[in-house]
Amino acid sequence: MLVLAICCTSLLVVGMDATIVNVALPALRRDLNASVSSLQWTIGAYTLVLASFLMLAGSTADRLGRRRTFQVGLASFGLGSLLCSLAPTVGWLIAARALQAIGGSMLNPVAMSIITNTFTDRVERAKAIGVWGGVQGLALGLGPVVGGALVDSAGWRSIFWINVPIVVAAIVGTAIFVPESRAARARRFDPVGQGLVILVLGTVVYAIIEAPRLGWTSTETLALFGVSLVALVTLLIYEPRHTDPLLELRFFRSVPFSGATLTAVVGFCAYGSFLFLNTLYLQDVRGFTALQAGLCTLPVAVLIVVMAPISGRVVGRWGTRVPLLVAGTAMALAGLAFTWLTPHTPLIALLGVYVLFGLGQGTINPPITNSAVSGMPRSMAGVAASVASTSRQTGTTLGVAVSGSLVGATLAQSGLAFTTATHTVWWGVAGVGVFVAVLGLVTTSRWALDTAGRASALFGGFEDVPVMPARSGTAVS
Repeated sequence: MLVLAICCTSLLVVGMDATIVNVALPALRRDLNASVSSLQWTIGAYTLVLASFLMLAGSTADRLGRRRTFQVGLASFGLGSLLCSLAPTVGWLIAARALQAIGGSMLNPVAMSIITNTFTDRVERAKAIGVWGGVQGLALGLGPVVGGALVDSAGWRSIFWINVPIVVAAIVGTAIFVPESRAARARRFDPVGQGLVILVLGTVVYAIIEAPRLGWTSTETLALFGVSLVALVTLLIYEPRHTDPLLELRFFRSVPFSGATLTAVVGFCAYGSFLFLNTLYLQDVRGFTALQAGLCTLPVAVLIVVMAPISGRVVGRWGTRVPLLVAGTAMALAGLAFTWLTPHTPLIALLGVYVLFGLGQGTINPPITNSAVSGMPRSMAGVAASVASTSRQTGTTLGVAVSGSLVGATLAQSGLAFTTATHTVWWGVAGVGVFVAVLGLVTTSRWALDTAGRASALFGGFEDVPVMPARSGTAVS
């Protein structure tokens, strides 16, 4: 239980840090004289680096030792947090955020491996993973509220100070209580694949964020998109030839897995857009304090915390179709409602839309994880889950990049100009909801479930395959 508590502590600080900074964006803009693109990079640098190194961190821990990697991750995250709190300019802040993310990438996937190896009994392991999932939802939900309270009471730097003593306590606890473990057969390092992943994500995000300044059809922007495309094609050609590829392309022959990846990217793209735009709307357009803005988003936080375990139980009993349909419908309705947003939208109406959006985000996570690992051999489940986690972070990064680029220029204008510009993003969120619902129908069909079985056979057959719930509620192995 002490090991579980230490692992959950790491999840709490990393999960909160992904959302807590959003509520401090207006204060950062005023204090550091930051541009909209700088604010995008303050968020995007963290999620981009996190997405780039998540898959590498798991294999590194398997090879060098999980406890050792976990402690290095904690130290890097703590040092990055300290440097963020001392940053004199927005450029230094962005660099420190990247260091934070390098440490953060070593925490969550490695902590899950530690939990799996500590709780050897299947029932106890399931309970531990349930606690882990609850803390994950709690971290995402509490971020804006805790961040608002800290910004208003002690300034934006305090949102980074708070991480340091927590990290120090976790490092000491890890040294005392967490046993060292390694994989019996660790996957080999894939430096070419890792470099290509960084190149693909980095160039496309840089192009989107800087396109309003450079011009969408400028030579620089088109060249960046071109480099990203070439890197992606090279990655797809190279990875199947590597013994232990960073990105296992055979996974994508499973329709449920491919659907989970797409759902994670688009669903968290909507979430990243919401967090970025909603903070600027509540504080810069409506004039709310950071704490008031955080409290306004409390319905989203509550629904994420409440619905995640309910969605998980539904997935376990009846499969992923119903949760995905609920998530998609709620997101689509929330997106449509946001298209009526004005500087004077009644607060009660705004809170109602937040409830819808929170319902969608709280329901979408369990089916993503389940679809990613169901039908895969247990020996490959960790690798498959890391792809899903990377997809979530990639989606959040793209959401911040796209939404900021579409509406950033209107922030210095009137509140009406800003809210009108956001309508394009909200129509996109509505489209994401429809897409998620369609994916829910397609990926739970009998044909889709059969493709998951065939994909599993590519890794050595079905003898090591976990039970996968079908849409009818019967178990398919």
